[in-house]
Amino acid sequence: MSQFFTINKTTTGKARAGTISTDHGEIQTPIFMPVGTVASVKTVHQRELRDDIKAQIILGNTYHLNLRPKMEVMQAAGGLHKFMNWDLPILTDSGGYQVFSLSKSRKLNEEGVKFKSHIDGSTHFISPEKSMEIQRQIGADIFMAFDECVAYPAEYNHVKKSMDLTHRWLKRCIKWNAENPELYGHKQAFFPIVQGSCYSDLRKKSAEFVSEQNAVGNAIGGLSVGEPEEEMYRITDEVTDVLPKDKPRYLMGVGTPWNILETIGLGIDMMDCVMPTRNARNAMLFTWGGVMNMKNEKWKSDFSPLDELGTSYVDSEYSKAYVRHLFASKEYLGKQIASVHNLAFYLDLVRAARAHIVAGDFYEWKDAIIPNLKNRL
Repeated sequence: MSQFFTINKTTTGKARAGTISTDHGEIQTPIFMPVGTVASVKTVHQRELRDDIKAQIILGNTYHLNLRPKMEVMQAAGGLHKFMNWDLPILTDSGGYQVFSLSKSRKLNEEGVKFKSHIDGSTHFISPEKSMEIQRQIGADIFMAFDECVAYPAEYNHVKKSMDLTHRWLKRCIKWNAENPELYGHKQAFFPIVQGSCYSDLRKKSAEFVSEQNAVGNAIGGLSVGEPEEEMYRITDEVTDVLPKDKPRYLMGVGTPWNILETIGLGIDMMDCVMPTRNARNAMLFTWGGVMNMKNEKWKSDFSPLDELGTSYVDSEYSKAYVRHLFASKEYLGKQIASVHNLAFYLDLVRAARAHIVAGDFYEWKDAIIPNLKNRL
């Protein structure tokens, strides 16, 4: 593999344009990554993801894929790329966030986590080593350390104890990876995760510990879990001050279009979120002019294109009135159209951000465009 991350352009601030190189292709950063939890970005075909939305990398989820279809099927298929017929890069999260969201049905100790499946109630155990093994079997191009994500707000000593456990688990992940090679003939890049909730001293300590592991890229977890936006920006700013400048930084689970632009400005290169597809299924569309609720009466007789500035085929092929009708009629096609639109918009957003970074006017453009993005149309 060539150099994993190359910075193509820097700014007077922290924003930068880069290139991540994987065996399944290059990724132009900053990048938004659609979430394909169970080997599917909800309601969207892989062909649409590739050709229309122009996704450069998508996510799979270790917790969900291990429960269904299970790793026997995954390995028999030759890994997730072949299973879902996606030949571009894939990132998997470690399953930690999903396991810890099952707070009522899990038991945590030093060794790992015992939990009950949300599907059938069966009992399972996942450890750092098991998470690494599953992610080897999935075969993602980028895979994540097994960590504990605490809720917000959380008491300082609880957060510190959780962070220390995450760091011990990280060492175990690294050891397992060193002893167990890839399965499918392509390289897998491993990212540790910074934790520490909204406590600056813990975040700094965690970022320093993560940096010392000398991984090819690093992630910031435990944000976008209910804290105020200002807190998310503050912690992101503090952590990117510590993490290595020559390696990609992935902010997990973020966010709205304005969250994405603000955190790019704070030095983030990679983001993911279920928001564009989840909100789409509830009739909320993001556009350059603002946010549209397609259930509103005002669209009932608006036969103009869904989005005159949109880049996807759905934006010109369908009218606002038609999409409103689909949602009013509870037709699944409405959810599909909205999902394709929102994902295409998010990818257009980060392409534009990259172009303005390269042009040298990113911060002026960001500050001018964010009020428009927040409009309620």
